[in-house]
Amino acid sequence: MPTIRTVTSAILAATVGFGVIASPTFADEIADFYKGKRLKVIIGSGPGGGYDTYARLVGRHLGRHIPGNPTFIAQNMNGAGSIVATNFMTNVAPQDGSIIGGLQREIALVQLMGVKQAKYKAEQIQWLGSLAKEAGVCAVAKHTGIKRFEDTYTKEFAMGGTGQNATEFWPALFNNLVVTKFKLIRGYPGTPQIHLAIQRKELDGVCQSWASFKEIAGPYLPQMVPLVQVSIQPDAEMKKLGVPMLEELLTKDNLAKGQNVEDVRTFFKLTMVPGIMGRPFAMAPGVPKARVAAMRKAFVGMVKDPKFLNDAKRVRRVIELVTGEEIQKLVTDIAKVPKSKLAALQGHFKFKGKVEKVVLKVVIDSGTVTKTKRGGRRITIGKGKGKKTAKVSGRKTTVTVAGKKVKRKAIKVGMKCAFHYYGNKTTAKKIVCE
Repeated sequence: MPTIRTVTSAILAATVGFGVIASPTFADEIADFYKGKRLKVIIGSGPGGGYDTYARLVGRHLGRHIPGNPTFIAQNMNGAGSIVATNFMTNVAPQDGSIIGGLQREIALVQLMGVKQAKYKAEQIQWLGSLAKEAGVCAVAKHTGIKRFEDTYTKEFAMGGTGQNATEFWPALFNNLVVTKFKLIRGYPGTPQIHLAIQRKELDGVCQSWASFKEIAGPYLPQMVPLVQVSIQPDAEMKKLGVPMLEELLTKDNLAKGQNVEDVRTFFKLTMVPGIMGRPFAMAPGVPKARVAAMRKAFVGMVKDPKFLNDAKRVRRVIELVTGEEIQKLVTDIAKVPKSKLAALQGHFKFKGKVEKVVLKVVIDSGTVTKTKRGGRRITIGKGKGKKTAKVSGRKTTVTVAGKKVKRKAIKVGMKCAFHYYGNKTTAKKIVCE
Protein backbone atom coordinates (compact mmCIF):
# COMPACT_ATOMS: atom_id res chain seq x y z
CA MET A 1 0.00 0.00 0.00
CA PRO A 2 1.33 3.49 -0.81
CA THR A 3 2.82 5.31 2.12
CA ILE A 4 1.39 8.57 3.37
CA ARG A 5 3.59 11.24 4.89
CA THR A 6 1.47 14.19 5.93
CA VAL A 7 3.57 17.34 5.83
CA THR A 8 1.29 19.64 7.78
CA SER A 9 1.75 20.58 11.42
CA ALA A 10 -1.11 20.32 13.91
CA ILE A 11 -1.31 24.10 14.00
CA LEU A 12 -1.80 24.34 10.23
CA ALA A 13 -4.40 21.58 10.32
CA ALA A 14 -6.32 23.52 12.92
CA THR A 15 -6.49 26.53 10.61
CA VAL A 16 -8.06 24.67 7.68
CA GLY A 17 -11.48 25.46 8.99
CA PHE A 18 -12.53 22.12 10.41
CA GLY A 19 -14.51 23.92 13.05
CA VAL A 20 -16.48 25.64 10.34
CA ILE A 21 -16.78 22.45 8.33
CA ALA A 22 -18.31 20.76 11.36
CA SER A 23 -21.12 23.29 11.45
CA PRO A 24 -24.38 21.63 10.30
CA THR A 25 -25.43 24.83 8.53
CA PHE A 26 -22.16 24.98 6.63
CA ALA A 27 -22.32 21.31 5.69
CA ASP A 28 -25.89 21.71 4.45
CA GLU A 29 -24.95 24.69 2.27
CA ILE A 30 -22.05 22.82 0.70
CA ALA A 31 -24.09 19.65 0.22
CA ASP A 32 -26.95 21.60 -1.36
CA PHE A 33 -24.57 23.08 -3.91
CA TYR A 34 -22.73 19.89 -4.79
CA LYS A 35 -25.53 17.33 -4.64
CA GLY A 36 -26.20 15.80 -8.05
CA LYS A 37 -23.52 17.89 -9.76
CA ARG A 38 -20.92 16.64 -12.19
CA LEU A 39 -17.69 18.50 -11.55
CA LYS A 40 -14.75 18.73 -13.89
CA VAL A 41 -11.02 18.10 -13.42
CA ILE A 42 -9.12 20.14 -15.99
CA ILE A 43 -5.79 18.37 -16.60
CA GLY A 44 -3.04 20.73 -17.73
CA SER A 45 -1.06 18.06 -19.59
CA GLY A 46 -1.54 15.38 -22.20
CA PRO A 47 -2.94 11.87 -21.67
CA GLY A 48 -0.76 9.11 -20.32
CA GLY A 49 1.78 10.96 -18.20
CA GLY A 50 2.13 11.33 -14.44
CA TYR A 51 -0.06 14.44 -14.11
CA ASP A 52 -2.82 12.75 -16.08
CA THR A 53 -2.63 9.62 -13.91
CA TYR A 54 -2.82 11.57 -10.64
CA ALA A 55 -5.66 13.81 -11.88
CA ARG A 56 -7.80 10.89 -13.02
CA LEU A 57 -7.11 9.15 -9.72
CA VAL A 58 -8.47 12.21 -7.89
CA GLY A 59 -11.46 12.36 -10.21
CA ARG A 60 -12.41 8.78 -9.33
CA HIS A 61 -12.37 9.30 -5.55
CA LEU A 62 -12.62 12.92 -4.39
CA GLY A 63 -16.40 13.16 -4.83
CA ARG A 64 -17.08 10.65 -2.05
CA HIS A 65 -15.51 13.03 0.47
CA ILE A 66 -17.32 16.21 -0.61
CA PRO A 67 -20.70 16.97 1.02
CA GLY A 68 -23.34 16.11 -1.58
CA ASN A 69 -21.10 13.47 -3.19
CA PRO A 70 -20.73 14.99 -6.67
CA THR A 71 -19.10 13.03 -9.50
CA PHE A 72 -16.16 14.13 -11.65
CA ILE A 73 -15.23 13.96 -15.29
CA ALA A 74 -11.67 14.55 -16.51
CA GLN A 75 -10.70 16.76 -19.43
CA ASN A 76 -7.17 17.12 -20.79
CA MET A 77 -6.29 20.69 -21.77
CA ASN A 78 -2.65 20.42 -22.79
CA GLY A 79 -0.54 23.41 -23.79
CA ALA A 80 2.38 25.58 -22.64
CA GLY A 81 3.13 23.54 -19.53
CA SER A 82 -0.41 23.99 -18.04
CA ILE A 83 -0.61 27.73 -18.81
CA VAL A 84 -3.52 27.08 -21.20
CA ALA A 85 -5.42 25.11 -18.53
CA THR A 86 -4.68 27.64 -15.77
CA ASN A 87 -5.76 30.56 -17.96
CA PHE A 88 -9.00 28.72 -18.69
CA MET A 89 -9.63 27.90 -15.03
CA THR A 90 -8.97 31.44 -13.79
CA ASN A 91 -10.44 33.50 -16.64
CA VAL A 92 -13.04 31.50 -18.55
CA ALA A 93 -14.50 28.64 -16.48
CA PRO A 94 -17.18 29.23 -13.82
CA GLN A 95 -15.65 30.19 -10.47
CA ASP A 96 -18.34 28.51 -8.43
CA GLY A 97 -16.44 25.45 -7.20
CA SER A 98 -17.42 23.14 -10.05
CA ILE A 99 -13.95 23.15 -11.63
CA ILE A 100 -10.62 22.04 -10.20
CA GLY A 101 -7.32 22.06 -12.02
CA GLY A 102 -4.69 19.33 -11.99
CA LEU A 103 -1.73 21.50 -12.95
CA GLN A 104 1.97 21.12 -13.62
CA ARG A 105 4.19 22.05 -10.71
CA GLU A 106 6.01 24.92 -12.50
CA ILE A 107 2.81 26.85 -13.13
CA ALA A 108 3.32 29.34 -10.28
CA LEU A 109 6.98 29.99 -10.99
CA VAL A 110 6.55 30.73 -14.70
CA GLN A 111 3.91 33.39 -13.98
CA LEU A 112 6.01 35.04 -11.29
CA MET A 113 8.91 35.19 -13.71
CA GLY A 114 6.79 37.19 -16.12
CA VAL A 115 5.84 34.70 -18.85
CA LYS A 116 3.44 36.76 -20.97
CA GLN A 117 1.07 33.92 -21.80
CA ALA A 118 0.24 33.48 -18.09
CA LYS A 119 -2.95 35.51 -17.49
CA TYR A 120 -3.31 34.75 -13.79
CA LYS A 121 -1.69 35.59 -10.44
CA ALA A 122 -0.16 32.51 -8.86
CA GLU A 123 -0.58 33.74 -5.30
CA GLN A 124 -4.29 34.39 -5.89
CA ILE A 125 -5.00 30.83 -7.03
CA GLN A 126 -6.58 28.77 -4.24
CA TRP A 127 -4.45 25.65 -3.84
CA LEU A 128 -6.14 22.44 -2.69
CA GLY A 129 -3.10 20.28 -2.13
CA SER A 130 -0.84 17.77 -3.84
CA LEU A 131 -0.52 13.99 -3.80
CA ALA A 132 3.25 13.91 -4.11
CA LYS A 133 6.49 15.70 -3.53
CA GLU A 134 8.64 15.26 -6.58
CA ALA A 135 12.38 14.88 -6.92
CA GLY A 136 13.60 15.70 -10.41
CA VAL A 137 16.05 13.64 -12.44
CA CYS A 138 17.97 14.04 -15.67
CA ALA A 139 18.83 10.71 -17.28
CA VAL A 140 20.50 9.51 -20.47
CA ALA A 141 20.38 6.07 -22.09
CA LYS A 142 23.26 3.65 -21.64
CA HIS A 143 23.52 3.19 -25.39
CA THR A 144 25.15 6.65 -25.57
CA GLY A 145 28.12 5.42 -23.56
CA ILE A 146 27.51 7.91 -20.74
CA LYS A 147 28.82 7.04 -17.27
CA ARG A 148 28.25 10.12 -15.11
CA PHE A 149 26.94 13.69 -15.24
CA GLU A 150 30.41 15.12 -15.90
CA ASP A 151 30.32 13.44 -19.34
CA THR A 152 27.80 16.09 -20.41
CA TYR A 153 30.55 18.73 -20.16
CA THR A 154 32.39 17.28 -23.13
CA LYS A 155 29.82 15.40 -25.22
CA GLU A 156 26.48 16.46 -26.76
CA PHE A 157 23.32 14.60 -25.73
CA ALA A 158 19.89 15.13 -27.32
CA MET A 159 17.15 15.70 -24.72
CA GLY A 160 13.42 15.58 -25.49
CA GLY A 161 11.14 18.52 -24.64
CA THR A 162 7.36 18.87 -24.25
CA GLY A 163 7.01 22.59 -23.41
CA GLN A 164 7.58 25.00 -20.53
CA ASN A 165 8.28 22.41 -17.85
CA ALA A 166 11.13 20.32 -16.47
CA THR A 167 11.79 18.61 -19.80
CA GLU A 168 13.02 21.92 -21.24
CA PHE A 169 13.82 24.00 -18.14
CA TRP A 170 16.52 21.70 -16.77
CA PRO A 171 18.53 21.29 -20.00
CA ALA A 172 18.33 25.07 -20.49
CA LEU A 173 19.56 25.84 -16.97
CA PHE A 174 22.39 23.37 -17.23
CA ASN A 175 23.57 24.77 -20.55
CA ASN A 176 23.27 28.38 -19.38
CA LEU A 177 24.68 28.05 -15.87
CA VAL A 178 26.93 24.99 -16.09
CA VAL A 179 29.25 23.85 -18.88
CA THR A 180 26.94 21.14 -20.28
CA LYS A 181 26.38 20.60 -24.00
CA PHE A 182 22.78 19.40 -24.12
CA LYS A 183 20.88 19.57 -27.40
CA LEU A 184 17.11 20.12 -27.19
CA ILE A 185 14.58 18.35 -29.42
CA ARG A 186 11.20 20.07 -28.96
CA GLY A 187 7.71 19.16 -30.05
CA TYR A 188 6.89 15.94 -28.21
CA PRO A 189 3.25 15.85 -27.03
CA GLY A 190 4.17 14.08 -23.80
CA THR A 191 6.91 12.24 -21.95
CA PRO A 192 5.68 8.78 -23.08
CA GLN A 193 6.61 9.79 -26.63
CA ILE A 194 10.03 10.97 -25.42
CA HIS A 195 10.71 7.63 -23.76
CA LEU A 196 9.64 5.80 -26.90
CA ALA A 197 12.07 7.93 -28.94
CA ILE A 198 14.88 7.14 -26.46
CA GLN A 199 14.21 3.42 -26.83
CA ARG A 200 14.33 3.83 -30.61
CA LYS A 201 17.66 5.68 -30.22
CA GLU A 202 16.17 8.81 -31.75
CA LEU A 203 16.85 10.68 -28.48
CA ASP A 204 19.44 10.33 -25.76
CA GLY A 205 17.63 11.40 -22.61
CA VAL A 206 15.04 13.35 -20.65
CA CYS A 207 14.63 15.50 -17.54
CA GLN A 208 11.44 14.98 -15.53
CA SER A 209 10.15 13.87 -12.13
CA TRP A 210 11.70 10.69 -10.78
CA ALA A 211 8.29 9.11 -10.12
CA SER A 212 7.09 9.54 -13.69
CA PHE A 213 10.49 8.66 -15.11
CA LYS A 214 10.43 5.24 -13.40
CA GLU A 215 6.83 4.56 -14.36
CA ILE A 216 7.12 5.50 -18.03
CA ALA A 217 10.55 3.92 -18.56
CA GLY A 218 9.15 0.62 -17.25
CA PRO A 219 11.20 -2.41 -18.37
CA TYR A 220 13.66 -0.05 -20.11
CA LEU A 221 14.66 1.53 -16.78
CA PRO A 222 17.86 -0.59 -16.39
CA GLN A 223 19.01 0.81 -19.75
CA MET A 224 18.92 4.39 -18.44
CA VAL A 225 21.59 6.22 -16.41
CA PRO A 226 20.12 8.68 -13.85
CA LEU A 227 22.73 11.46 -13.79
CA VAL A 228 21.62 13.93 -11.14
CA GLN A 229 18.96 14.48 -8.48
CA VAL A 230 17.34 17.86 -9.09
CA SER A 231 15.88 18.26 -5.64
CA ILE A 232 16.25 20.18 -2.40
CA GLN A 233 15.98 16.95 -0.40
CA PRO A 234 17.54 13.61 -1.44
CA ASP A 235 15.24 10.95 -2.83
CA ALA A 236 15.73 7.65 -1.02
CA GLU A 237 15.69 5.49 -4.16
CA MET A 238 18.11 7.65 -6.12
CA LYS A 239 20.38 7.97 -3.08
CA LYS A 240 20.54 4.18 -2.89
CA LEU A 241 21.48 4.10 -6.59
CA GLY A 242 24.29 6.58 -5.93
CA VAL A 243 22.80 9.38 -8.02
CA PRO A 244 24.48 12.63 -6.92
CA MET A 245 22.58 15.65 -5.63
CA LEU A 246 22.73 18.72 -7.84
CA GLU A 247 24.38 20.75 -5.09
CA GLU A 248 27.38 18.39 -5.16
CA LEU A 249 28.01 19.27 -8.82
CA LEU A 250 27.81 23.05 -8.51
CA THR A 251 31.37 24.17 -7.98
CA LYS A 252 33.30 27.07 -9.46
CA ASP A 253 35.21 24.64 -11.70
CA ASN A 254 32.20 23.63 -13.82
CA LEU A 255 30.15 26.83 -14.08
CA ALA A 256 29.45 28.65 -17.32
CA LYS A 257 31.42 31.81 -18.04
CA GLY A 258 30.31 34.79 -15.95
CA GLN A 259 28.45 32.73 -13.32
CA ASN A 260 29.21 32.40 -9.61
CA VAL A 261 28.36 29.58 -7.24
CA GLU A 262 26.03 31.59 -4.97
CA ASP A 263 23.83 32.90 -7.79
CA VAL A 264 23.72 29.56 -9.59
CA ARG A 265 22.63 27.75 -6.42
CA THR A 266 19.93 30.41 -5.87
CA PHE A 267 18.60 29.98 -9.40
CA PHE A 268 18.48 26.21 -9.13
CA LYS A 269 16.89 26.35 -5.68
CA LEU A 270 14.08 28.55 -7.01
CA THR A 271 13.36 26.02 -9.72
CA MET A 272 13.40 23.13 -7.24
CA VAL A 273 10.61 24.70 -5.16
CA PRO A 274 7.95 23.40 -7.60
CA GLY A 275 9.14 19.89 -6.72
CA ILE A 276 7.70 20.41 -3.25
CA MET A 277 4.39 21.27 -4.93
CA GLY A 278 4.63 17.91 -6.68
CA ARG A 279 1.29 17.26 -8.39
CA PRO A 280 -0.76 20.32 -7.39
CA PHE A 281 -4.53 20.74 -7.57
CA ALA A 282 -6.19 24.14 -7.39
CA MET A 283 -9.33 26.23 -7.74
CA ALA A 284 -9.77 29.69 -9.23
CA PRO A 285 -9.39 32.88 -7.14
CA GLY A 286 -13.12 33.66 -7.23
CA VAL A 287 -14.39 30.36 -5.79
CA PRO A 288 -16.17 31.01 -2.44
CA LYS A 289 -13.89 30.35 0.53
CA ALA A 290 -16.32 27.92 2.14
CA ARG A 291 -16.28 25.68 -0.94
CA VAL A 292 -12.50 25.81 -1.08
CA ALA A 293 -12.33 24.84 2.61
CA ALA A 294 -14.70 21.92 1.97
CA MET A 295 -12.63 20.79 -0.99
CA ARG A 296 -9.40 20.98 1.03
CA LYS A 297 -10.94 18.88 3.78
CA ALA A 298 -12.18 16.39 1.19
CA PHE A 299 -8.69 16.22 -0.32
CA VAL A 300 -7.17 15.32 3.06
CA GLY A 301 -9.91 12.77 3.72
CA MET A 302 -9.46 11.18 0.33
CA VAL A 303 -5.81 10.23 0.93
CA LYS A 304 -6.83 8.26 4.03
CA ASP A 305 -9.50 6.31 2.13
CA PRO A 306 -8.56 2.61 1.61
CA LYS A 307 -10.36 2.56 -1.76
CA PHE A 308 -8.27 5.51 -2.93
CA LEU A 309 -5.04 3.97 -1.63
CA ASN A 310 -5.77 0.63 -3.30
CA ASP A 311 -6.44 2.44 -6.58
CA ALA A 312 -3.19 4.41 -6.17
CA LYS A 313 -1.35 1.13 -5.66
CA ARG A 314 -3.01 -0.30 -8.77
CA VAL A 315 -1.71 2.57 -10.92
CA ARG A 316 1.64 2.41 -9.09
CA ARG A 317 1.58 5.84 -7.48
CA VAL A 318 3.05 6.57 -4.05
CA ILE A 319 0.96 9.10 -2.14
CA GLU A 320 2.63 11.87 -0.15
CA LEU A 321 0.15 14.52 0.95
CA VAL A 322 1.05 18.19 0.74
CA THR A 323 -1.79 20.39 1.99
CA GLY A 324 -3.31 23.34 0.19
CA GLU A 325 -2.23 25.63 3.02
CA GLU A 326 1.39 24.59 2.64
CA ILE A 327 1.35 25.19 -1.10
CA GLN A 328 -0.40 28.54 -0.58
CA LYS A 329 2.41 29.68 1.75
CA LEU A 330 5.08 28.37 -0.61
CA VAL A 331 3.69 30.33 -3.56
CA THR A 332 3.26 33.46 -1.43
CA ASP A 333 6.91 33.22 -0.38
CA ILE A 334 8.10 32.80 -3.98
CA ALA A 335 6.10 35.89 -4.93
CA LYS A 336 8.29 37.91 -2.51
CA VAL A 337 11.55 37.04 -4.31
CA PRO A 338 13.11 40.19 -5.87
CA LYS A 339 11.94 40.78 -9.41
CA SER A 340 15.54 41.12 -10.58
CA LYS A 341 16.32 37.54 -9.56
CA LEU A 342 13.16 36.20 -11.17
CA ALA A 343 13.86 38.17 -14.35
CA ALA A 344 17.38 36.76 -14.50
CA LEU A 345 16.03 33.25 -13.99
CA GLN A 346 13.55 33.79 -16.81
CA GLY A 347 16.47 34.62 -19.08
CA HIS A 348 18.26 31.43 -18.10
CA PHE A 349 15.23 29.36 -19.09
CA LYS A 350 15.80 30.39 -22.70
CA PHE A 351 17.69 27.49 -24.18
CA LYS A 352 21.16 28.30 -25.45
CA GLY A 353 22.47 25.56 -27.64
CA LYS A 354 21.35 23.44 -30.55
CA VAL A 355 17.56 23.19 -30.89
CA GLU A 356 15.47 21.10 -33.25
CA LYS A 357 11.74 20.50 -33.53
CA VAL A 358 10.45 17.02 -34.10
CA VAL A 359 7.47 16.20 -36.31
CA LEU A 360 6.31 12.81 -35.15
CA LYS A 361 5.31 10.26 -37.76
CA VAL A 362 1.96 8.56 -37.26
CA VAL A 363 2.32 4.78 -37.55
CA ILE A 364 -0.43 2.24 -38.17
CA ASP A 365 -0.60 -1.09 -36.34
CA SER A 366 -3.39 -3.54 -37.08
CA GLY A 367 -4.62 -6.68 -35.37
CA THR A 368 -7.32 -8.41 -33.39
CA VAL A 369 -8.38 -6.82 -30.12
CA THR A 370 -7.29 -9.08 -27.26
CA LYS A 371 -7.96 -6.81 -24.28
CA THR A 372 -9.82 -3.65 -23.30
CA LYS A 373 -9.48 -1.76 -20.00
CA ARG A 374 -11.38 0.98 -18.19
CA GLY A 375 -14.25 1.32 -20.61
CA GLY A 376 -12.08 1.36 -23.69
CA ARG A 377 -9.42 3.76 -22.39
CA ARG A 378 -6.75 1.12 -23.11
CA ILE A 379 -7.00 -1.20 -26.10
CA THR A 380 -4.59 -4.04 -26.88
CA ILE A 381 -4.22 -5.87 -30.19
CA GLY A 382 -2.21 -9.05 -30.69
CA LYS A 383 -0.46 -11.29 -28.19
CA GLY A 384 3.02 -12.01 -26.92
CA LYS A 385 5.91 -9.98 -28.28
CA GLY A 386 3.77 -8.64 -31.10
CA LYS A 387 1.06 -7.08 -28.94
CA LYS A 388 0.45 -3.33 -29.13
CA THR A 389 -1.50 -1.10 -26.76
CA ALA A 390 -3.12 2.25 -27.53
CA LYS A 391 -4.44 4.80 -25.08
CA VAL A 392 -7.85 6.07 -26.17
CA SER A 393 -8.82 9.65 -25.34
CA GLY A 394 -12.49 10.52 -25.24
CA ARG A 395 -11.70 13.90 -26.79
CA LYS A 396 -8.60 13.39 -28.94
CA THR A 397 -9.16 9.91 -30.39
CA THR A 398 -11.64 9.30 -33.20
CA VAL A 399 -13.09 5.78 -33.06
CA THR A 400 -15.00 4.19 -35.93
CA VAL A 401 -16.56 0.74 -36.28
CA ALA A 402 -17.67 -0.36 -39.75
CA GLY A 403 -17.31 3.23 -40.92
CA LYS A 404 -19.52 4.68 -38.19
CA LYS A 405 -18.17 7.01 -35.51
CA VAL A 406 -18.67 5.50 -32.03
CA LYS A 407 -17.53 5.90 -28.44
CA ARG A 408 -14.43 4.05 -27.26
CA LYS A 409 -16.44 1.61 -25.13
CA ALA A 410 -17.85 0.17 -28.38
CA ILE A 411 -14.52 -1.55 -29.08
CA LYS A 412 -14.79 -5.20 -28.05
CA VAL A 413 -12.43 -8.16 -27.79
CA GLY A 414 -12.31 -10.04 -31.10
CA MET A 415 -12.72 -6.97 -33.34
CA LYS A 416 -10.09 -6.28 -36.00
CA CYS A 417 -8.81 -2.74 -35.53
CA ALA A 418 -6.05 -0.43 -36.76
CA PHE A 419 -4.31 2.02 -34.45
CA HIS A 420 -3.17 5.33 -35.91
CA TYR A 421 -0.75 6.59 -33.27
CA TYR A 422 2.86 7.52 -32.46
CA GLY A 423 3.74 4.03 -31.32
CA ASN A 424 3.06 1.41 -28.67
CA LYS A 425 1.47 2.74 -25.45
CA THR A 426 0.83 6.22 -26.84
CA THR A 427 -2.53 7.96 -27.34
CA ALA A 428 -4.16 7.07 -30.66
CA LYS A 429 -5.23 9.80 -33.05
CA LYS A 430 -7.81 7.42 -34.45
CA ILE A 431 -8.82 3.76 -34.20
CA VAL A 432 -10.51 2.15 -37.17
CA CYS A 433 -12.31 -1.15 -36.56
CA GLU A 434 -14.02 -3.43 -39.06
